[in-house]
Amino acid sequence: MLRVAILDDYQQVALAMADWSRLGTDVEVVALPHHLGDVETAAAALAEFDVLVMMRERMPVPRALIERLPRLKYMIFTGSHNTVIDLAAAAERGIPISRTAMRASPSAAEITWALIMAWMRHIPQEHAAMRAGGWQTTVGMNLHGKTLGLLGLGTLGSVVARYGKAFDMNVIAWSPNLTPERAAAQGVTAVSREDLFRQADILSIHLKLGPRSTGVVGAAEFELMKPSALLVNTSRGPIVDEAAMLAALKQNRIGGAALDVFDQEPLPADHPLRKLDNVLLTPHLGYVTDESYKGFFASAVENIAAWRAGQPINLYEAGLRSA
Repeated sequence: MLRVAILDDYQQVALAMADWSRLGTDVEVVALPHHLGDVETAAAALAEFDVLVMMRERMPVPRALIERLPRLKYMIFTGSHNTVIDLAAAAERGIPISRTAMRASPSAAEITWALIMAWMRHIPQEHAAMRAGGWQTTVGMNLHGKTLGLLGLGTLGSVVARYGKAFDMNVIAWSPNLTPERAAAQGVTAVSREDLFRQADILSIHLKLGPRSTGVVGAAEFELMKPSALLVNTSRGPIVDEAAMLAALKQNRIGGAALDVFDQEPLPADHPLRKLDNVLLTPHLGYVTDESYKGFFASAVENIAAWRAGQPINLYEAGLRSA
């Protein structure tokens, strides 16, 4: 019997999102709803599995874990890239790793706008007040005429830019390789890094996480921002220096933050971000849609079936990076 573990199935929907029976009667598929937070816990839970199916980068798989999984033969993650698997350790064991097929999805750009709209019109507060019997407890703000600053104007940043233009916002952007010509082609004005932070009423992050982007928004950047500015992060938590962000929020140096991503996920129950009034939080919902999940898990089934036939698809190596 080949045993397949689906990790971090928080909503307990993975088994219904694809036809896992295609893998055959000699395959047992088990969905684990709880995050396995450390190597010791993960090693105990996964020791009897041959295949791991991972949702994006929810579950780190370092060398210490790989070495404690004697039956592990194959790993697959949903999405296009992964920075939390020790690829070199897997290669040494001869464990192939695949990624699922990816189609361009607007889901991350849409959650960005859900956060922005909820912040500008105080939707969470007004919803809570209505539930409690209240009526009109806050005064909102228009998007029209405000400046949307985009830290990154790639695939997702460009979609967010179009949404901003639809709201008649002034859209500006900066990234290390952005040219004025490429920005203008998107109807966006390229500005300097400093001016991006100085001018933005809403600063939305759309960079990929890597050595150059880790901590790129720190204390100096928060000092440049308007005291009324909103920071929006739907990309990756470590792009923002968490300590600097907490200090800026506690001291009201910026208006607030709307966050879908965090340094540690799931976010600990006692994390200080959960206690701040000037923060809007969602639990990394950017890619969590019915359409995305169905695509992810159907592709996972296809990958496992191909691997069993001796030919993995979408083989992922990425320089055999060590996590």
